Amino acid sequence: QVQLVESGGGSVQAGGSLRLSCAASTYPGNCMGWLRQASGKERKVIASFYRGDGSTYYQDSVKGRFTISQDNAKNTVYLEMNSLKPEDTAMYYCAADGPLSSDLCVGGTWYPFVGYWGQGIQVTVSS
Repeated sequence: QVQLVESGGGSVQAGGSLRLSCAASTYPGNCMGWLRQASGKERKVIASFYRGDGSTYYQDSVKGRFTISQDNAKNTVYLEMNSLKPEDTAMYYCAADGPLSSDLCVGGTWYPFVGYWGQGIQVTVSS
């Protein structure tokens, strides 16, 4: 069983930056990413990384501000978050699965099929 452990969340002022990390206990599959869920809203994929060719997906709301990267040797995925806005406030979840096709991993439709979840980490952005 794959265990995912997130770190790096917290509180920051608008315009600030945070870096989330997610370490998998073992090989997590060929797809890793981040989802978030704000209070009263549905959980959504915001970024994902396909191990096969390094392709990525970003939700429109985070494009140009967030960057996902992966250290395959460490089975760790990162989310660099810059220019944070109050609307980025949410619980952030690391996710992993595989084997998945590239279309499913980085096509923005992965959420219903996620196999492994982290426990979630809070990110709060104040104005």
